[in-house]
Amino acid sequence: MINNERYDAIVVGAGHNGLVHACYLAKAGLNTLLLERRDLVGGAAITEEVIPGFKFTTFSYAMSLVRPEIVHDLDLVRHGMMVLPMVKTFQPGLNGEYLLLGSDADANYHEIARHSSADAEAARDLDHIIARLVRALKPWVDRIPPNSLSEDPADIAEMAELRGWFGELDKDVRAMLETFRTKSAAEILDEYFENELVKSLYVSSGIIGSRCSVRDRESGLVWLFHKLGEYDGEPAHWGFHKGGNGGFTQVLARAFEGFGGKVLLSARVSELLYKNARAYGVKLEDGTLLESDIVVSALDPRQTFLGLVDPRDLPDDLVGRIKDFKFQGTAAKVNFALKDVPSFPGLEGREDIFMGFTNLGPSIDYYMDAWADCEAGRISRRPFLDCCIQSTLDPDMAPPGKHVMSCFVMYAPYHLAEGDWDSERDRLGDTVQETIEEFFPGFGELILHREIVTPMDIENLIGLSEGNIFAGELFEDQLFLNRPAPGWNQYRTPIEGYYQCGSGTHPGGCVTGAPGWLAAQQVLNDRGEMLSPQSEKV
Repeated sequence: MINNERYDAIVVGAGHNGLVHACYLAKAGLNTLLLERRDLVGGAAITEEVIPGFKFTTFSYAMSLVRPEIVHDLDLVRHGMMVLPMVKTFQPGLNGEYLLLGSDADANYHEIARHSSADAEAARDLDHIIARLVRALKPWVDRIPPNSLSEDPADIAEMAELRGWFGELDKDVRAMLETFRTKSAAEILDEYFENELVKSLYVSSGIIGSRCSVRDRESGLVWLFHKLGEYDGEPAHWGFHKGGNGGFTQVLARAFEGFGGKVLLSARVSELLYKNARAYGVKLEDGTLLESDIVVSALDPRQTFLGLVDPRDLPDDLVGRIKDFKFQGTAAKVNFALKDVPSFPGLEGREDIFMGFTNLGPSIDYYMDAWADCEAGRISRRPFLDCCIQSTLDPDMAPPGKHVMSCFVMYAPYHLAEGDWDSERDRLGDTVQETIEEFFPGFGELILHREIVTPMDIENLIGLSEGNIFAGELFEDQLFLNRPAPGWNQYRTPIEGYYQCGSGTHPGGCVTGAPGWLAAQQVLNDRGEMLSPQSEKV
């Protein structure tokens, strides 16, 4: 093992944000070391060949929110980045009804009109106002947020700019932002639509990975957050990376090494090294000491502030805030290797319907029943499933004629009222399988293998506290000025030279790369202030 080597920067955690961050530092000329606890990079964005020939996106499974600036700055296409469009969204019902949407807006209008002509008109109106709101929000999403507690003139000016921006929004856009802040996803959709299947198509984005129901206020902002992405310049569209999300993180790893960076695997960091509130390196579990004046944690806020650092050396208000930071994971994954694609009555033989997301949750009541189980501390007996048969998009994910199916499961609470996740694992898999069978008769006969990933697995394998896939809930009191804590939302920490760049920082979770990108701007800006022009390397 390396011992007492010195680097310009050390990044802890080789998830996609850690990789993005490390790329920017290495590109700027810093001798950068990236440390990863596992034997592969990627964090939650990995692809694994669990059985021969079948490649599973074990955890995260789609892309939308990766910032185009990152792709350009790091020249990721040259390193193999290839995002395939997810061209369909299939919303089946339990009575043979369905919605099948694609990339053609006019065709989507007529598909919705099959169920309700009024809803088809309303969908156009809703999609339009959301697109305008997202365009208005993007400049603030893609910048280092202001510090609301700072007395620095620059931060005061930025807060004034933020208030001015809000006041200058078009009246209907400002009203829509307030609607997302104050109303649940279901409330909003009740105002626009009459058909349950149409409502269900939209509402699932309000609960993905979050401990809330579609009728809880928090679901409004969670829904809006998931609308902030884009694919190939198209807002709110999604894509699938060639080879899965693990293919994307391998692209980042190649870019990092191309910039001269170094990755050290199976290197779990036990503590930050600091003295007089100044970082000077890290200590690994095996006792190895690695020195650097810049250490950046891509871990979640609980680990960044309470795990690697002695909380007694941090301000009490920050420690209290991090202790209260909500993780409360409620999601699981079940991945299947299949002989063939499932068959939906009336659409037999239509493989194309699976070339995107398949949402198994046909009504608001269905979602609420699933939530009632979660509140009671048990796996939803009929869960909402966000599914994707990824081999229809990338045939290399499975052997010829075979398929892989990713199923994101809501709800699967980290804290169970009875039993534990070791004893409940198979029941989770059986419940998911039975639920799919309700929509796709004969599904069980197609299964060659299944992989069950519980919230406990997510915590133990990749270090996300309580299995929360966003490194902390995407609720209003944990976003923007408050992520992860007021006064510490600009990627710095109270320890000089110690920074944070994980999904627990602004703008938040999903495969965005934005926390890593924005944190790199802060680190390099601070470093430029510390160095004289003659000695500056960046």
